[in-house]
Amino acid sequence: MAAARKPVVEVRRSERRRRTVSAYRDGERVVVLIPGQFSRAEEREWVDRMLERLAARDQRTRRTDTELAARAQRLVSRYLAEYPSAGRPASIRWVSNQNGRWGSCTPADRTIRISDRIMDMPDWVVDYVLLHELVHLVVPSHSTKFWALVGRYPRSERARGYLEGVSAAGGQAFHED
Repeated sequence: MAAARKPVVEVRRSERRRRTVSAYRDGERVVVLIPGQFSRAEEREWVDRMLERLAARDQRTRRTDTELAARAQRLVSRYLAEYPSAGRPASIRWVSNQNGRWGSCTPADRTIRISDRIMDMPDWVVDYVLLHELVHLVVPSHSTKFWALVGRYPRSERARGYLEGVSAAGGQAFHED
């Protein structure tokens, strides 16, 4: 397992803040708000403590492969009910090695892999990517029939636009598959 990357931390001191310390994520960095009178040692102690709290919260909310499979079943029931084979992938899992794609499907062995880069995206974007890959179990190509099935998802165009925006902001080309 790869070691977690230490986030960039920005400490903001406030003369108005007396006792409370808080922290939040701002993109790739963590902002820690502390009282202005804290010493450097107190600052280091609280930054470490707040990073631990954020990591614990992230661990509690991290999405699992089991949750992904349950989500897939709900999507099949709702949008692909007449294609029961779509609901029977051999495996569905989050992966960390997809940097150029949001998800992928191998119809021959019925496996679906979803990039962990979308874990923190809105649920309707995750649902779109997952449904897109599930449809590949019915239609392996990006044919008219494929897009008609994907289009059953009411937020498909919005999700595609969201993913295109994320790709553009990251300087990457947008890939559907």
